Amino acid sequence: MNDSSPAAPTDPSPITPVVLDVWCELQCADCRTALDDVRALRARYGDRLEVRLRHFPLEKHKHSFAAAQAAEEAAVQGQGWPYVEAVLGRVEELERKGEPFLVEVAGELGLDAEEFDTALIDGRHILIVDADQAEGKAIGVTGTPTYVIGGERLDGGKSQEGLRERVEEIADRLLADG
Repeated sequence: MNDSSPAAPTDPSPITPVVLDVWCELQCADCRTALDDVRALRARYGDRLEVRLRHFPLEKHKHSFAAAQAAEEAAVQGQGWPYVEAVLGRVEELERKGEPFLVEVAGELGLDAEEFDTALIDGRHILIVDADQAEGKAIGVTGTPTYVIGGERLDGGKSQEGLRERVEEIADRLLADG
């Protein structure tokens, strides 16, 4: 169309979400406690906050590395956070039952449990977990949960007290600057 009228105004470009990396370990009771904060942050910010699960399995928890791999398989199958929340809600069961529990939870969520079992055997997600852990160590993560937002690291392993408020302060500032 050869119209000389001015172009129609375009929608402003969508806001780039602020990224919140949550360094987590699925056998960690403190990470289970942190879920309430993560849910509240998601509810408050919606699409303006991208919450990314980052893996930091701790050696003291013998099933945490397998759980991190299972969380990656859940993400591949489209149920990353629901799976993480289901496993964290039952850390004692994970401690007791180990890898069969990870497959069991997948089945409960309607995921392909057989594929979970295969993924844990063939180790297809090991490199992602290793890379997260290496990056975490490089930026000073020593325990879980640890949050990183706007280049600031907030350690939640000792106490969740005031952490959500601090994340909100940083997110609000970054969104205002955006």
